[in-house]
Amino acid sequence: MKLAMNAPPAHIYEFDDFRLDAGKRLLWREGAPVPLTPRVFETLLYLIEHNDAVLDKERLMEAVWPDSIVEENNLTQNISTLRRIFGETPGSHRFIVTVPGRGYRFVADVRQREAEAGTHSSPAAEPAVGSGTAEPEHIPAAPQSEPAVRRNFTPIVVAISAALALLVATQLIWRGQTPRETFPSSSAAVVLPEKSIAVLPFANLSSEKENAFFSEGVQEDILTALAKVADLKVISRTSVASYVAGPGRNLREIARELGVANILEGSVRRASGKVRVTAQLIDTQTNAHLWAETYDRDLTDVFAIQSDIAQQIATALKAKLAPEEKTRLDVRPTSNPEAYLLYLTALGTRDQLEAEKIYMQAVALDSSFALAYARASILNSEMADDPPRRARARAQAEEALRLAPILGEAHMAVGLYLYWGEEKYDAALKEFEIAAATLPNNAEIPDYVAGIYRRQGRWREAETGFARAQALDPRNRSAAFLAANHQLFMRQWDAAAAGYKRTIELGADSGLPVLGLAYVEVSRNADPAAARRILDRLPADSARAAGVIAARWDLAMLERDYDAAEKIPIEPLPDQAPKVFYQGRTALARGDLESAERFLNEATAEFEKRLRNDPDAPVRHGDLGLAYAYRQMKEEAIRETRRAIELEPESQNAFHGATAAAKLALVYALVGESDQAITLIERLLAIPGPLQGLNYQSNITLGDLRLRWEWDKLRNHPRFQKIVAGPEPKTVY
Repeated sequence: MKLAMNAPPAHIYEFDDFRLDAGKRLLWREGAPVPLTPRVFETLLYLIEHNDAVLDKERLMEAVWPDSIVEENNLTQNISTLRRIFGETPGSHRFIVTVPGRGYRFVADVRQREAEAGTHSSPAAEPAVGSGTAEPEHIPAAPQSEPAVRRNFTPIVVAISAALALLVATQLIWRGQTPRETFPSSSAAVVLPEKSIAVLPFANLSSEKENAFFSEGVQEDILTALAKVADLKVISRTSVASYVAGPGRNLREIARELGVANILEGSVRRASGKVRVTAQLIDTQTNAHLWAETYDRDLTDVFAIQSDIAQQIATALKAKLAPEEKTRLDVRPTSNPEAYLLYLTALGTRDQLEAEKIYMQAVALDSSFALAYARASILNSEMADDPPRRARARAQAEEALRLAPILGEAHMAVGLYLYWGEEKYDAALKEFEIAAATLPNNAEIPDYVAGIYRRQGRWREAETGFARAQALDPRNRSAAFLAANHQLFMRQWDAAAAGYKRTIELGADSGLPVLGLAYVEVSRNADPAAARRILDRLPADSARAAGVIAARWDLAMLERDYDAAEKIPIEPLPDQAPKVFYQGRTALARGDLESAERFLNEATAEFEKRLRNDPDAPVRHGDLGLAYAYRQMKEEAIRETRRAIELEPESQNAFHGATAAAKLALVYALVGESDQAITLIERLLAIPGPLQGLNYQSNITLGDLRLRWEWDKLRNHPRFQKIVAGPEPKTVY
């Protein structure tokens, strides 16, 4: 048989929800194109052409790379990419099976037919595969519609059209236009998955304040129940929270913003031991009411309402409801009605401390209430910097898992504690994988997993995880900001800028995304003036924030305007570098050595005090090392900064380890160890991670290296001159 790359046969291959056109070199999924790089396409085509046959790895590599000698890792990466697109998880391979010691076997049922003229749109309108000689740096995964069994928390599920709309939106919002202008017209080819839904906040028809929490809890409980159905795409709570009930809601517009085809809305009335819940399911494309129901029940029977609603909606949307999913929907989390009402109230409570108290009140009424234990543990893990909270998180997670070994939220609680409480990343990943199998639409899990992947140096997988979280929670400002930060750390400047603009568009309530956007102008363009113009757009309240003021100081230092820097009223927060550290560096840069020594001595004393109070914290050693370096205490500076790396090396935490190594490079530069500094810079400039934003003097980017006075001792060195002359080296992930 001739290989596909030499003479593509005019065949159409269909399997599961996918269709592959060998002649046009295209892959579709439920009618939407799936972008593939040329080599990934060739790998898939060869597997399909030899369906159900065991293919040796050597044979596959020879077929896909006929003119090259490549490492086995290249094939492994292609297989991993395909598995992400198919939504496969370890041990559950419906498409590609690994044959130990041999290779791979494509096991899906493949149907083959001849391609017909005019079957699809013209090639010019479709994303061509292999149209260029170079493979793209980023491999987009599947479009927004998702596989029937979706138990992996890594696939990217953002439709190509939605991504383009997002890019247009972020550009327009920063040209003075409103978000409304960024939505596609009714004729735009935006594919909304039929089995997708957003549960909007229910109207609270009761008068008491406590019933508002109860109403929110009912809405979230219904949302959570629906999210357990793998065949549905369910938008997370954060993204729907702003669409409060009322006559002004434009359901079609909301659906477009959230990327769903269907909306569930309703109301809750609670009085005299009774509850009335009304709900209606609307197809926003046709405005048809697909299902509606009014439930009049005793308050003690409220759990049955959400279970019934979830199953009715799954039926209305023709979603596949696996037997184990139906079982999970039917299982009552507690037999105590009062405990369940407290649980619903806690779900609707935004204050974390108060919510944790209410969960534990529920547990006091029913000591076997595993779900309440799990929710309380998750809240405490999010406050794990406090040792007592960390201890509570562990105890609650362990009790939840003991009571309900198959409860997804219990595994999520254990995973989060292992991640944030003990930094046991592999163990945490195992727990998150178990949790994701029963909570396929949970947007927090892929965020947590992405954070772990980043610490493990799995940057591309982390990128996929952050994108997955955004797809499930598209209007979550925190998710958008985390994803933008990750693009920044990966040196993907344009993507980072778009992500920060997206976060701003979502109405971020702090200056952090604006600071990120401003820093892109420094890292990408070495243009502090452009960065300052971005900061000037901040409203007065945000402009007075300590971080923004410190960023303005940093920009003045980047422009070598030391008079302006000296006049900026810096008032750092307690956990930030002390004010005298800023004053000392300003004085040192302008040549006022006497003032610099006075300020830096005081700053050093403060850093030494912090280290005594927290001797095992790598950042404390790194900060003290920098203070020593500014004072030319060479031996002490190198010792402390190396100690920071020893405590948390890149092999243990790729992100923190890289930033610690960047501090060491700066220390070497400041104390005159030029060759060691440049050697480190050469390595760090080609990897993701060693950069954090404005007000971090040790960032390793071409912009920072060109602008910051701290690197001046290296400027006459030929190796450094070659580095700053550019171009920026390709980042190795």
